[in-house]
Amino acid sequence: MLQALSDVAHLVIAESKSGEIAAFLGTEHKRLEMLFLAPEERGKGPGRQLLQYGIENYDINEVTVNEQNPKAVGFYEHMGFEIYKRTDFDEEGNPYPLLYMKLKK
Repeated sequence: MLQALSDVAHLVIAESKSGEIAAFLGTEHKRLEMLFLAPEERGKGPGRQLLQYGIENYDINEVTVNEQNPKAVGFYEHMGFEIYKRTDFDEEGNPYPLLYMKLKK
């Protein structure tokens, strides 16, 4: 995990009211590379807030998401992204279909 975090150009962390890490996003070259939320924070807004921050401050306009994660796909669609490409395999060649999404203009 630490290696993945060091591979992104920008890492933004959201804290809960108690000061714990609630969520974080990593972005590079206008792409959302990672967005993770603590399970107890889902549905409370930090994911939406972080992504909106990334769109406004780092020009995020693209994301790749596992098709087998319909909640994530729905979240990105709700945030204004649309699918422009689908693959049957992930970047490592595993049978996990990926959806490539771009922010609607």
